[in-house]
Amino acid sequence: MKILLVDDEKELVSTLAERLEIRGIDADWVTSGEEALKQAELTFYDLAVLDIKIPRISGFSLKRQLQEKHPEMKFIFMTGHGCGYDFETGSAEAGAEDCLAKPLDITILIEKLNEVLKAPGGAL
Repeated sequence: MKILLVDDEKELVSTLAERLEIRGIDADWVTSGEEALKQAELTFYDLAVLDIKIPRISGFSLKRQLQEKHPEMKFIFMTGHGCGYDFETGSAEAGAEDCLAKPLDITILIEKLNEVLKAPGGAL
């Protein structure tokens, strides 16, 4: 499994990648939507974990752009702003069903990664 983590909080996303690597999950990280698009051109990812609110490109917009080029890629959203109305409004548009609240529990994230990769359509 190859994962791309996207969050503008460098310390959070780099630490998360390290914690996944320790558990045998190959994870790259970037801190902007633009970097994510470039990275996805260079490397195939099974799944991307996207922060909903990143500067310049929202997580929802980034998902659509990544999915255009990589329709087989699956997604999980995360947010530090709660999973309420904003997520529900944007998730319907983005085709998502759920989000994870930050700080992420690594055990729950790994469970979600496995669920999404096994699910048909797999967008969380």
